[in-house]
Amino acid sequence: MTRAPRLLVVEGNTQKARAKQIEFMGRTYSEGYSEVLRSVAPDAVIDVCFPGDEGANIPDASGLDGYDGVAITGSALNIYKAEPESMRQVELARAVFEAGVPMFGSCWGLQVATVAAGGTVVKSENGREIGLARKITLTDEGRDHPLFAGKGASWDAPAVHTDEVGEKPAGMTVLATNAHSPVQAAEIRHGKGTFWGVQYHPEFSLHEIAAVFERYGQVLVDEGPFRDLAGLKAHVADLRALQDDLSRKDLAWRLAYDCDVLDPARRVIEIRNFIDNLVLPNISARGRG
Repeated sequence: MTRAPRLLVVEGNTQKARAKQIEFMGRTYSEGYSEVLRSVAPDAVIDVCFPGDEGANIPDASGLDGYDGVAITGSALNIYKAEPESMRQVELARAVFEAGVPMFGSCWGLQVATVAAGGTVVKSENGREIGLARKITLTDEGRDHPLFAGKGASWDAPAVHTDEVGEKPAGMTVLATNAHSPVQAAEIRHGKGTFWGVQYHPEFSLHEIAAVFERYGQVLVDEGPFRDLAGLKAHVADLRALQDDLSRKDLAWRLAYDCDVLDPARRVIEIRNFIDNLVLPNISARGRG
């Protein structure tokens, strides 16, 4: 019988950014990620680390060996600024690769792994992708990849980012794309490790999408998605009402949200596949069952 997996969630945000998230979302990204991981692996033992904080306790090589999987959250940081808060996370990802521990990342997590493996991240020429990443489509390599087992050939997913993969590292295979970003999902093989990641946020519920809109506020009016703050607030209210009652077909139709996002089990398929195909086999392979 395989023992319960031990997972490490890497919080991508600084203490200041986490306080902002708590203000609007009621919790940090790492708390939300941990909840989703427990929904797909109820017996998992989950630790959280905060490499964005100066002086934080970050696992070294021997400490990482005790984990069966690592997940990296989103972040408000921009990795091309090469700030210490970002570079500590890149160094941690490099250590995870070298330790051979399977790794998964959403949005910022994909960007961190890309840089750790020798690639680059750039500001998207298409601006901000927010709310939903539309019509994400599998590449030829992605169609038979276990990350997307049960997902379908094309889908929408929660998203918020202005940065994206630029120069791809040598070990990257692009698994999904859309009109906004050429890399919406990828596998990276580097050192002894394997990373699966996405540019979107499968861990986000509608409440979290609504909080993102609310947090950006006037920025989204200035950028054009909303004509005014009243329109933004109405959209946020609709999202929250739909999350509270997923049977509201009128709201789902008006917002153009379907089962890709409204069905929690379907939305987090990638995270479940990571657990089933990389984490659990890793326990057995390392003689920990």
